[in-house]
Amino acid sequence: MQAKIDTKTDITIMTTNITLADIRAAEKRVSGQLVPTACLPSLTLSEIAGCEVFLKFENHQFTASFKERGALNKMMQLTDDERRRGVLAVSAGNHAQGVAYHAQRMGVPATIVMPRFATPVKVERTRGFGAEVVLHGDTFDDARAHGVELAKTRGLTLVHPFDDAAIIAGQGTVALEMLAQQPSIDTFLVAIGGGGLISGMAIAAKAIRPDIEFVGVQSERFPAAWNAMHGEHHEVALATIADGIAVKTPGALTLPVIRELVSDVLLVSESEIEQAILMLLEIEKTVVEGAGAASLAALLANKEKFKGRKLGLVLCGGNIEPLVLAEIIQRGMVKSGRLSRLHFNVRDTPGALADVANMLGKLGANIDEVHHQRAFTSLSVERVQIEVVVQTRGAEHVEQILSVAREQGYLVERAV
Repeated sequence: MQAKIDTKTDITIMTTNITLADIRAAEKRVSGQLVPTACLPSLTLSEIAGCEVFLKFENHQFTASFKERGALNKMMQLTDDERRRGVLAVSAGNHAQGVAYHAQRMGVPATIVMPRFATPVKVERTRGFGAEVVLHGDTFDDARAHGVELAKTRGLTLVHPFDDAAIIAGQGTVALEMLAQQPSIDTFLVAIGGGGLISGMAIAAKAIRPDIEFVGVQSERFPAAWNAMHGEHHEVALATIADGIAVKTPGALTLPVIRELVSDVLLVSESEIEQAILMLLEIEKTVVEGAGAASLAALLANKEKFKGRKLGLVLCGGNIEPLVLAEIIQRGMVKSGRLSRLHFNVRDTPGALADVANMLGKLGANIDEVHHQRAFTSLSVERVQIEVVVQTRGAEHVEQILSVAREQGYLVERAV
């Protein structure tokens, strides 16, 4: 079923000159050059959240992020001279890869300035697309200042990550696709960094259906748009797992759109984002980065607010470091009880460890690690602490193991 859209509509948002017509033009411009990502209902997440949940899999783009849309729309409008001289972008990851990839496809020289803290994987992927990568500065602001100066010196066209009309229009194509794929959506929950995605989507969707509501999401460690919307001044932290939306100041073009078209901005914690990443991996079998999971994190933390809605979530990126993902999985297993650490206080005699292992095996626990502790303990010399990390079926299973072990005379505690 296709959404019924009036192609003659050309509503101009009062605070910007970007129109639905601009976004429709961007859609035609990039058509056939991007992955047509799906927008699918999630029955399991819908049941958990108490509303109808539709997921837009932008993490399935070639560079695993929606950022390709705006970058491509911008670069396809360059003059021949601008293409010859090349482009420059400042980014810690997703925007860098989007610009570098499509610049390579178009035969346009690309220079990408990245802060020194940029993850090695993202740096190498960007270089892999043939871009010149310049690592500069200990903060993103340092990198941005250097990038702007470098663009002027070299005569390069700056491709801004969010504060550019062509970028915003390109990102707005996400909303056009979602409404065409799932026309019943009545609310969008969208992560906000600089604001390019939510601005473009809101301009497009509300021009088609003014009744649609937009709610933004930010990490509580980078609450710039939330501060602007709520008149607060919560401080910005040094880092967040949602590094894709770790922006200290929203754009001059995007903030007025957010103020006008976005009804609210919600904050999510690091642990809520981690939980959402793990849930998407387990339930939807899809890998997202912190920013890509932020909207689901907000939904799970605010179920009553969205109860009964038909909610569109954008999984905006999937570029997460494998080691970070592994740590999130392990921490999630610990929180759910599927990975537990137990301390046994036993007599230091031959066969004691075998007895503990045999008992745990019979109870269905799989031993992951074992450590004998004799010296660093307050136990008497004839006793030993056996620390075991076990894989279980969850918290109830752990309690069952503890109960049976104590019934058999073991002194055992679950370690924090």
